[in-house]
Amino acid sequence: MASARTTVVSRLLSAARTVHESTWFETAARAGFAVNGLLHVLMGVLAIAVATGASNPGDDADPAGAIRAVADTPGGFVLVWVIAAGLACLALWLLLEAVLGHLVNGEVRRGLLVAAKAVAYGALAVPAVTIGLGGRVESDDDVREISAFLVQTPIGIVVLGLAGLAVVGIGGYFVVKGVRRRFLDDIRTPSGAVGKAVTVLGTVGYIAKGIALAAVGVLLIITAVTVDPAEASGLDGALRSVAQLPFGAALLVLIGLGLIAYGLYCGVRARRARL
Repeated sequence: MASARTTVVSRLLSAARTVHESTWFETAARAGFAVNGLLHVLMGVLAIAVATGASNPGDDADPAGAIRAVADTPGGFVLVWVIAAGLACLALWLLLEAVLGHLVNGEVRRGLLVAAKAVAYGALAVPAVTIGLGGRVESDDDVREISAFLVQTPIGIVVLGLAGLAVVGIGGYFVVKGVRRRFLDDIRTPSGAVGKAVTVLGTVGYIAKGIALAAVGVLLIITAVTVDPAEASGLDGALRSVAQLPFGAALLVLIGLGLIAYGLYCGVRARRARL
């Protein structure tokens, strides 16, 4: 029985490895980086619109807002599904990479990190699917509803606080990765002036995204401390909070430009990623 079970597992791993190493699947995964880049460029544009007062009601500077902006363009419905498919394929590719490339070889820490990235990209695909099906996604409202539920109990407050710390930590990870240029390990860096431009885009982009994520985490921590769900929000609310700070509009413009830079770097990564 044990031998038969081992044989089945071996065959499943072999089949998964065949799919993972296929050219078409790698191409689909690279498309995921490209559409992620598109979303971040649009998020950056929306953030700048918020900072300059040029945004319209409902124009949220977050992934859902970017996807809605795509859906509102001619032919946008098709592109929304392309975004969803690209992100889903990238998430699945990374999940298989986590298992086949790391976990089965005993590289638990690296495997879990790659698996976490897979979950993050998979989560980005969810609003694309929802909007593609004609649904409505309000990220800030969802965060407030979850926060309102959690603050009803002491354990929930602790969970919310820990979640905020985790998001701040993820933001810090992005900042450090940008400052130390560790993102260059993820790509085959072009030579010459193009390579320098890509390095600048990655550095600025990772730092800006890290700051934006850290702002979300800080608001979650404030919610846990004050036990006020109204303080909680997603990325759009966090960026709008930045705009309320002294010189916040200028800072938000810089963050918006940074998100655009990150999106452009993702475009380069789509072609030159080390997969």
